[in-house]
Amino acid sequence: MQSILRSAALAALPIAALLAATPGAEAQTPPPGASTPTAVSTTADLAAICLPTNTGVQRLEAIAYCQGYMTAIGQYHAMLHPAGGRVPPLFCLPSPAPSVAQSAIAFANWAKGNPQHANEPATDGLLRWAQATYPCPAQPAAPARGARTAR
Repeated sequence: MQSILRSAALAALPIAALLAATPGAEAQTPPPGASTPTAVSTTADLAAICLPTNTGVQRLEAIAYCQGYMTAIGQYHAMLHPAGGRVPPLFCLPSPAPSVAQSAIAFANWAKGNPQHANEPATDGLLRWAQATYPCPAQPAAPARGARTAR
């Protein structure tokens, strides 16, 4: 089942790249008077969505967008880096894991405190924050290939 999901996810990457390159698929400019972006392209955009200044329905939409974005990246990361897999994870959540809402607020505050990453792609900024906030424990070095143990 995992290999089917992994294959489907990897097959979707070219489609996502195509959509990102399609005219009109880029982040939309907020309408006059709106302070929250209506789509995410950069780390700064995602931070603004995750900690919106709007009120009412626009605020709820922004929060839902942020939490959906974060959940999708988290699930994709978990699929690519399963426990015990060959490729180590980029970050390791504590147990119990923080809520998506807590993570969204923490990410937005991190982004505000790290403006040098504001123009990076949103996913890069989110993963950079996760790595800094939830580093994985050091893994023991694997024995060199062909090394033999003493008898």
